[in-house]
Amino acid sequence: MNTDQAFDLLREAGVTEDTSIQTVRRWFRERKIHFKGAGQQDTGYILDNTDQAFYLLKDAGIVDSTAVQIVRRLLREGKIESVGTGNQKTQSNETTSNRVVNRPSHQDKIVQQLKVRIKAQDEHIKGIEHLHQTSIATLIQQIDMLKKEIVNHEKENSELQRETKKLLKENIDLTNELLELKGELFKGNKGDSDKTEDIPLATPLTNDYRQKLGLSKRASDKEVITRYKKLLKITHPDHGGNAALFHFIKTDYDQFRNSINLK
Repeated sequence: MNTDQAFDLLREAGVTEDTSIQTVRRWFRERKIHFKGAGQQDTGYILDNTDQAFYLLKDAGIVDSTAVQIVRRLLREGKIESVGTGNQKTQSNETTSNRVVNRPSHQDKIVQQLKVRIKAQDEHIKGIEHLHQTSIATLIQQIDMLKKEIVNHEKENSELQRETKKLLKENIDLTNELLELKGELFKGNKGDSDKTEDIPLATPLTNDYRQKLGLSKRASDKEVITRYKKLLKITHPDHGGNAALFHFIKTDYDQFRNSINLK
């Protein structure tokens, strides 16, 4: 078959002119047709057999059912010389053409590469999803632990507040008791048998400051001043002390300081 006959066959099958020209050129390069025609595109072409016609139509992209109908029509019209064996074999160039047909095209390679990349992307997405789920589970565990710690801290805080209130109450009670004792001591309600180093036992009506403070008669002026300052600190209103008692001790302290300065 020459190029003109091949072109007429494609046009007979309904293939467009541009596609027919490209297909004929490809068949000539692949040696499926052996020589160029005269360019007259004679419609009286004759194919060797139905197998050759069917194979060429299939190679041109015609579906099987349509190719079979075209071959039968061409056979009835006398444009095919004989009926083939049904194996759709071509001429002597069958082996070469099969290698060309079976050889993967550039588009097939691209498709295969894309499939590999898509598969790799899917695996990557699965890995990210797994990592995301693991991270969420870890965060949930950490949140639960933090909630438990918050509850424990709130319990501890409540216990500390209760203990603090209890200690404050005890401190207030002790302070009140101490102030009562100090008031009684400075009013002379206790005898000399109750003398201690830190609490004045003598009546505040006496002018013996050392006796008032429960100190030795040999105590120095500095020791007397130190004892007064200690009492003033205990009875100071800013420290929860009694204002009247503080004023009483402060007056006595000032008198002692004045007596020292006159010496």
